[in-house]
Amino acid sequence: MSASQKSASRVAIKETRVTSDVQRDISYEDEPFKRTPIEVVDAVKMNQLQNLLHDALISTEHVQQCAIVRRKDCSVRASSVGFNLYQDQVQVLLDAFKNPPQTREEGIYFDDRQFKCVRADKTSIYGKCENRGLILVKTLTLLVIATYSDSMYPSVCVEAVEKLADYFKEKGK
Repeated sequence: MSASQKSASRVAIKETRVTSDVQRDISYEDEPFKRTPIEVVDAVKMNQLQNLLHDALISTEHVQQCAIVRRKDCSVRASSVGFNLYQDQVQVLLDAFKNPPQTREEGIYFDDRQFKCVRADKTSIYGKCENRGLILVKTLTLLVIATYSDSMYPSVCVEAVEKLADYFKEKGK
C-alpha cells in the first residue's frame, strides 16, 4: 500500500459542539484507540467532585452550601445546588489568606454579610455572622468553601471541611 493510499484510508471525523455559547471543533482520526475529548474528561472530573462534595459535606447535614474552587483562575470546579460564586468574590476570599492578622482584625465580607473572623492562619479561615458561619480551607491548588446556618453545629461543619481539605492535600491538589 502506497503512502497516498494509507493517508486516504485514514478517516477524519469532525464533530462540532456548542458549549456555553462557544462553538468548538473536535477532530478524531481513525486510529487503534479512541481519543476522549478534554471536555468529556473535565465533565467526568467535575461530576466526581460534585459527588465528593455531596458525600463529604452536604450529607453531614451541617453544611448549608459549599464549593470547590481552583485557586489559579478562581474557577468553580463544583458547588452545591444554588451556591453561585463569582470570580471577584472568590478572589476576595483568597486575598484574605495573604494577611491573616489583618483578616482577624477586619473580618471577611461575603454574601452581603460582614463575618467576624474566629480563626485565620495560612490554610484556614473561619468566620461568624450572627448565627451563620463561613469556613475556608486552602490546599495546594484548591479552595474549599462551606457555610452553615443557625440550626447546624459549627464544629461538625469545620471537621467535615478540614477532612475534605486533608484528602485533597494527600492527593497533592
